[in-house]
Amino acid sequence: MELVDVSEVSAGLFIVGVIFILLVGGLLSMGILRFFQLKKGQGWSYMIGSLVSLVAFILVVDEWFA
Repeated sequence: MELVDVSEVSAGLFIVGVIFILLVGGLLSMGILRFFQLKKGQGWSYMIGSLVSLVAFILVVDEWFA
């Protein structure tokens, strides 16, 4: 196992990553929960929100930290 040096990661990238990971994970888990509760409309809404958040995260990181 190797150690990874993360001292080169900027604070802005770290904060953006944490915010979007929490947002995408939260929406994804809420969507799965709604599917298990047989509320398919709300489940799909959360899944679409999770996908939109993931795309927004990719675009933000690509534009801001490129």
